[in-house]
Amino acid sequence: MQIALHTGAHYTDDDKLLKSLGKNRDFLAERGISLPKPRSYRKTIRDHLNAARAAGPQDGARDAVLAGMIDNSVEAPDRLVLSNSNFFCVPRLAIRDNIYYPQADERLQDFCNLFPGDEIEVFMAIRNPATFLPALNAATPERSDAEMTLGLEPTALRWSELVHRMRLGAPNVALTVWCNEDTPMIWEQLMRELSGIEATAPMAGGDDLLHEIMSPEGLERFDSYMGNHPGMTEMQKRRVIAAFMDKFALEDEVEEELDFNGWTEDYIDVLTEIYDEDVYDISRIPGVTLITP
Repeated sequence: MQIALHTGAHYTDDDKLLKSLGKNRDFLAERGISLPKPRSYRKTIRDHLNAARAAGPQDGARDAVLAGMIDNSVEAPDRLVLSNSNFFCVPRLAIRDNIYYPQADERLQDFCNLFPGDEIEVFMAIRNPATFLPALNAATPERSDAEMTLGLEPTALRWSELVHRMRLGAPNVALTVWCNEDTPMIWEQLMRELSGIEATAPMAGGDDLLHEIMSPEGLERFDSYMGNHPGMTEMQKRRVIAAFMDKFALEDEVEEELDFNGWTEDYIDVLTEIYDEDVYDISRIPGVTLITP
């Protein structure tokens, strides 16, 4: 069985991918693809992983986890689609010693041990530290900016370091990565990749994210344009999306206030430049698929 595991990162899609995929539940079920309800597996998997870490793998754990998953549309799935942004840890533990998700490689190894023999794929969005760190801090309001950054050197953070650890820890696991900043243009492809269906399959919900970040006038014009230009390739559609976002994006939805720990615009530019170089490094890691617009 194939298991597609979407691991976040925190504050990237907030379960929106699952919601968009849910609009295709029957379509996916016909192809043997199951979308279990998150509440039927998130805590259960966490508990089994914690137990295995403490006492070793438990007999029958895989069957117990699968038996508890709720999806009435597929009896014997060929592919499971699971998602949990807290899979590696909760937000307050997401950064330690200047690395992202320090327990990710061990957690992934434990997951592979829970599902021995299954074909596991991991999907993960990454995010510019200039916006990711403020988002993490906002999730723990009891801490001040200074407490959040105590001992932290943001310019030392590298997503590529995390990706390398995950590849070393679970070399048989396929890893797909994308930048959260690109999601409006690649949303439909992300849905297809996560569900494992063919690249040309029509997907309901492919424009869901645009409905959150584009003005009503822009959406109306975009829908009209797409209706008048059927059969566009994925790359052609992305260029159209980029053009409409440039003109009709809701400023409050696509721009973020970056007032964090006294950071200057120059410092934010430095973080962004490092992030861009980091993404390029990820693209060169063997066994990793980087989805770009």
